[in-house]
Amino acid sequence: MRRQLVIALSACLAAPALAAAAPPTAPPATQALLYEIGTAPSAARIEADIRKLVSFGTRHTLSETKSDTHGIGAARRWIHAEFERISAQCGGCLEVIDVAGTISGEERIPEPTEVVSVLAIQRGTSDPGRYVIMSGDIDSRVSDVMDFTSDSPGANDNASGVAGTLEAARILSQRKFAGTIVYAALSGEEQGLFGGKIVAAKAQKEGWRIEAMLNNDMIGNIAGLNGVIDNATARVFAEGTRVTETSEEARQRRFTGGEVDSPTRNLARYIDRMADLYVPNLDVMMVYRLDRFGRGGHHRPFNDLGYPAVRVMETNENYHRQHQDLRTETDPQGQRIAYGDVIEGVDFDYVAKLTALNAVSLAGMASAPPPPANVSIEGAVTADTTLKWTRPPAAQAPDLAGYRIYWRLTTQPQWTHSVYVGDVTQHMLKNVVIDNYFFGVAAVGKDGSESPVVFPGAAGSFGDYGPMRD
Repeated sequence: MRRQLVIALSACLAAPALAAAAPPTAPPATQALLYEIGTAPSAARIEADIRKLVSFGTRHTLSETKSDTHGIGAARRWIHAEFERISAQCGGCLEVIDVAGTISGEERIPEPTEVVSVLAIQRGTSDPGRYVIMSGDIDSRVSDVMDFTSDSPGANDNASGVAGTLEAARILSQRKFAGTIVYAALSGEEQGLFGGKIVAAKAQKEGWRIEAMLNNDMIGNIAGLNGVIDNATARVFAEGTRVTETSEEARQRRFTGGEVDSPTRNLARYIDRMADLYVPNLDVMMVYRLDRFGRGGHHRPFNDLGYPAVRVMETNENYHRQHQDLRTETDPQGQRIAYGDVIEGVDFDYVAKLTALNAVSLAGMASAPPPPANVSIEGAVTADTTLKWTRPPAAQAPDLAGYRIYWRLTTQPQWTHSVYVGDVTQHMLKNVVIDNYFFGVAAVGKDGSESPVVFPGAAGSFGDYGPMRD
């Protein structure tokens, strides 16, 4: 109890005169919009999309491309057309493009093969150079990763992720946002993450300021091989230290911390918070790992280039339905087991719920001002902690209201204390000792929206504000 009182007193002392300005609160209309988005995805529409994707027989990266009814070519052309239909409903608000590259000489793509992903880009109104991305994978596979002719429904892995991405586009394209939202159907995942690599390279070449990449890979199974049935939890996998960290940045991090406060980790915390606020009956399990043990997904190519990227997926997996030939076998106990990633293994209401998680997170970030840049901290051998940051150009953040400082004990997974400090570029927390906490800063919009929290220094940076782009 005494320790709790001390922490409470620190919180009170951390709000001097500069923080006296009342923080903006989301008006009823904004709150209502986010609640609406949190329940808007349609399980029926998602089911129809998953069934359509399954109907192509196989979506293997090496499968045929000429047919209009079978194979990866038919699937990606249907996705492109579906994005175009969604765009027509919002007056052409989506720029639908194919992003392709030819891959050859790889273990899983030995012969020259065009890997084609489909992107629908919803340009931001005031900060179009800032991107938040939601993705799913087009391709499917069976037991033999090189078998491109056998039926491979890929209902959960990963028609569920593509269907969720299409549904998020239907919902969010009816609104306007400050930042740009990209809805991506990526190819070549099972053969080596090639679609993600090609799109991430395009983003880097074109100077996209990626605030978040949400990769949805298997978001439809609720009955795990472990016997657990759970439709109220989602996992968000988030790596720690950036793989692009330099030796000097690593040296600094050793003395200042940041191992658990990469932009990817703070993106995961943001998603967790949005679930608590706006998605009924859904809890996020943050997993401090790049992906499942020893495995990978299409967020990795973005992480490899230093971008904040996470994997969103079901909590309990059924490995009988992953990467399996369609068959039924009898186990040693005499139990009949059906193998294969078929439509019967997908819970469409659950896909809708995880789609809502993505949609509210995308809407929240794209609505908010950009995350603060050049965040620094000082306060060694003093009783006070001072944070500093830079403000974006006014044209890039016309709805910026100010900033909120967050802190937490170093062993806490989520931010526990905060104070709104107004439209300033530095603030001192009186009697909050730098040695005892982790700190961060978030930008706050006039409508109460917030960016993800930015940990000070290179370890936590979401990047600078960059040039204004059309």
